[in-house]
Amino acid sequence: MQLTDSHAHIYSEQFKPDRDEALHRAYEAGVTTIVMPNIDHTSIDSMLETEARFPQQCFAMMGLHPCSVGADFERELYLVEEWLGKRPFAAVGECGIDLYWDKTTLARQQEALRVQVALAKTHNLPLVLHTRDAFQETADIIEAAQDGSLRGVFHCFSGTKEEADRVLRLGFKLGIGGVATFKNGGADQFLPDIALEHLLLETDCPYLAPVPHRGKRNEPAYLPLIARRVAELLGKAPEEIAEATTRNAQALFKW
Repeated sequence: MQLTDSHAHIYSEQFKPDRDEALHRAYEAGVTTIVMPNIDHTSIDSMLETEARFPQQCFAMMGLHPCSVGADFERELYLVEEWLGKRPFAAVGECGIDLYWDKTTLARQQEALRVQVALAKTHNLPLVLHTRDAFQETADIIEAAQDGSLRGVFHCFSGTKEEADRVLRLGFKLGIGGVATFKNGGADQFLPDIALEHLLLETDCPYLAPVPHRGKRNEPAYLPLIARRVAELLGKAPEEIAEATTRNAQALFKW
């Protein structure tokens, strides 16, 4: 199988001791393409260094994570905009809204997301959206801005069937990760009704490792476990899942 990990923090400090080995394991597992979401100004150097060292396998996004939307978020967004004007990136992201940790920053996060939506339009790039305890708030902003030019993915999707349907109506894709392998992950409630053309696979490493590695550091080499779980839920062969989701990623990120 040839797979694309559409969301992986392989540049993370957690991979500092064995990043080369982890990327080799990924390649051996068939994960030939890895898309890396940015967090904020502190992650850019490590992300771009990883991309420079593995240019055939790793591709960087540029954006501001909602959990990094602090009092100085305008300065962070100026940096995002500056980088987007300097060189090509795979997407604007990861961006979105996260109300799990702090609900008091909602207005600030909404403004930061709207700015990044505008940047995605300006640069004709997809959006990679983070929505934790904030699906409606995020989808409302995308819906208000959707003029037919926006595209992207709701990453790490684990919502309801109604929410999945709304994502598809918005013209976005669903990013399916390790949560789909969890006993009560909820993927069985929406995935069987979703056509393959709407799906991407991801690890979100080093977080959310799939079963049987749950609770340990995640890595791109575990992506086949997620592909097999999606295949099981859709009643298809893992090879078909790999081929379709890789094709979807190529179309979304325009490689």
